[in-house]
Amino acid sequence: MPYRIRPDGDFASEVRQVATAQLQRAITSLEHQPDGLHEAIHDARKKFKRLRNLLRLVAIEDKDTRKTENARLRDTARSLSTVRDATALIESMAYLSGHALNSDEKATVALAHQALTERRDRLASEEGDLTDKVSAAIMQCRASVAAFSSLELPSKPRPTARLLASGWKKALAKGHVALATCREEGHGEAFHDLRKAVQGYWMNLLLLRELWPSAFAAKRHQAKELVDILGHEHDLTLLIEQLDHHPDLVGSGEAFAHLLAMIIRQQQELRRLGLDRAKKVFAEAPAQEAAIVAALWLEATTS
Repeated sequence: MPYRIRPDGDFASEVRQVATAQLQRAITSLEHQPDGLHEAIHDARKKFKRLRNLLRLVAIEDKDTRKTENARLRDTARSLSTVRDATALIESMAYLSGHALNSDEKATVALAHQALTERRDRLASEEGDLTDKVSAAIMQCRASVAAFSSLELPSKPRPTARLLASGWKKALAKGHVALATCREEGHGEAFHDLRKAVQGYWMNLLLLRELWPSAFAAKRHQAKELVDILGHEHDLTLLIEQLDHHPDLVGSGEAFAHLLAMIIRQQQELRRLGLDRAKKVFAEAPAQEAAIVAALWLEATTS
């Protein structure tokens, strides 16, 4: 089943089917690993993000299940994060290479790419219990299937509309707060919070896309573009942190200076672009947009 809640179905059943499908796909990836172990972990972690977002949207009233399952999914994702985070740094080098201004910068990026690849491979070889962590993650997924099946949810249109509006408003409000913090303070953690808020908004638009297909598709496109921009920005923030801990990563001081200058230059551009796009993504007031979602749900379920 796609990541979608259909208004013409029973709301509780729709939510449980979505959750079960996401968890089963995570289990299948981790068990069969069709594109390798690390890609399977990456795929499962994406499913966990979607599930945690689903909880934030629909489990407003079932606080115990929301808290327990959010912690389970968060901790399971973290248990599998070491090598994936190292791979993300390598991917940031591929991105940075496309923005090199001259041959010296390209050579520096290539050197850093090689060093980060060797680091990732070393971390992978040292993580001898990764197979056990994957097995444990599969068990947690199966436990989460059972927990979602008992999630307390409304069934009638009006209570469901109120619940969706509440979750939608809360998620959008986080985005507005994160955007304001980025403008005022401009530090990496603020932009990471903004990215998470935009990801959540994009996933909510995906979940309820049948309420207004054309408008929600346009909004998803805007949000996805911003997610990608802020994703690159976050990877560069992590790369700076890595260089702070390992300044000898690229050898000479000159190469280090070249790389740091490239990262800061591109990060500043991404932040400028991200703030500009975020104004459009979060143009609507949270309460106003939540009220529209509630009205659309009622129209779709009572007409």
